[in-house]
Amino acid sequence: MPSLPRRIREHAAALPEGAPICPHALLHMGNRAAVDQALSRLARRGQLLRVCRGVYVRPIDTRFGVRAPAVGTVISTLGALWGETIVPCGGAAANVLGLTTQVPVRLVYLTSGPSRTLRLLALTVRLRHAPRWQLVAPGQPFGLAVRALAWLGPQEVEDSLDTIARRLSATDLAELSAARAILPAWIAGPVSALVARG
Repeated sequence: MPSLPRRIREHAAALPEGAPICPHALLHMGNRAAVDQALSRLARRGQLLRVCRGVYVRPIDTRFGVRAPAVGTVISTLGALWGETIVPCGGAAANVLGLTTQVPVRLVYLTSGPSRTLRLLALTVRLRHAPRWQLVAPGQPFGLAVRALAWLGPQEVEDSLDTIARRLSATDLAELSAARAILPAWIAGPVSALVARG
C-alpha cells in the first residue's frame, strides 16, 4: 500500500487548480495526527502550499517552474469552504471603475469572516473583515461601485458618482438605488440625489 504522503499527493493531483486540501477531508486515509504530519511534510518539501492554518493547495507545475494557483481561484474556493463572502477591496474596485489609476500594491480582500493572512509562495493576501454593506453584490458592477465609494470616503462620493453612473447600466444603477437602505447616509444621500436627477 502506498504511503500516506503519496496518497495525499495523488489525491491533490486529481483536484482542480486552487482547490483547498484540508485535514478533516482526508481522515479516510488515516488518523488526524498522521494526516497532519503528512501534510506538514509535503508542505516542507514544496509539494503542497500551506495557505493558512489547516488549509493547503497544490502548487502548479509549468514549463517555467512552479507557481501558486491563481489568487482569484483560491479566494473563491476558500469563500465556498468557509461559507464567507470574499470580495476585492475598495481600491481595486475603484481602479476597475476608472476612479483611480493606482493599482493596489498589496492584495487585500474584504470578508464577512475574521481577518486573516494567506500565503501563496511569495504572495501575501490579506483578508480584512468588513461590514455587511461593503460586501453587497459580490461579482456585480453595483457592488464594485459600493466598495469603491467606501474606499474613496465621504469627501469624494458626489464627484465620483457621476463617473460611476456613466460606467453602470440602468439595471445596475437601479440595484444601487435599491441598496440604499443598507448603505451609510454619506453614500445613500448622494445616491438618492443621483436618482432624483434621473
